[in-house]
Amino acid sequence: MTDFVAARKSMVDCQVRPSDVTSYPIIAAMLAVPREEFVPRQAREIAYLGDHISLAAGRVLLDARTMGKMLEALDIQPSEMVLDIGCGLGYSTALIAHLAEFVVAVEEIEALAGEAETILAAQSEDNAVIVTGALAEGAAAHGPYDVIILQGAFETLPTALKDQLKDGGRIAAIRAEGEYGTCLLGRKSHGEIIWRRVFDAAAPVLPGFAAVPEFEF
Repeated sequence: MTDFVAARKSMVDCQVRPSDVTSYPIIAAMLAVPREEFVPRQAREIAYLGDHISLAAGRVLLDARTMGKMLEALDIQPSEMVLDIGCGLGYSTALIAHLAEFVVAVEEIEALAGEAETILAAQSEDNAVIVTGALAEGAAAHGPYDVIILQGAFETLPTALKDQLKDGGRIAAIRAEGEYGTCLLGRKSHGEIIWRRVFDAAAPVLPGFAAVPEFEF
């Protein structure tokens, strides 16, 4: 039987810390949150391997390195409100709940959203809420947000999400570039998001975030 506590520590020591994730609150959250509880039951034994874990068709739980580096880049503060897009079964939401004042997580697959609510409640994460709805629409009723994070890649960022980010707020997302990708950190200034590259990463494009092909005569 897998020793998940030992596996969690190994994940942090071998995948997260060596990837320049040095923030103590992030390290503490990743040591505290039981990743194995936030994956499909058949994937529990591989929860701590250094790969994305499939949650549904075209949807994954990001690997620990990618997740840790995105959180490090965002530098979430205890007073901030965070929007977590594509939360799946809620692992990212649980981590963010340890860092932020409150986190609103959006999931459009009803079965995942319902299970995420159950798992988060069982883990006593009481400063998080799951919203079931289209990922590209975000959750305007709870916004605007200091921070937005995407649990997957994008080719184009929906206007609705740009509008829900506070001026001066940050967003972290993986921009898809064919089979590859780049994690970008954006900061909103005077209504526009200014992006900079943070590190290489790849993930499936989230529903509603694919570029619309241009029509050619």
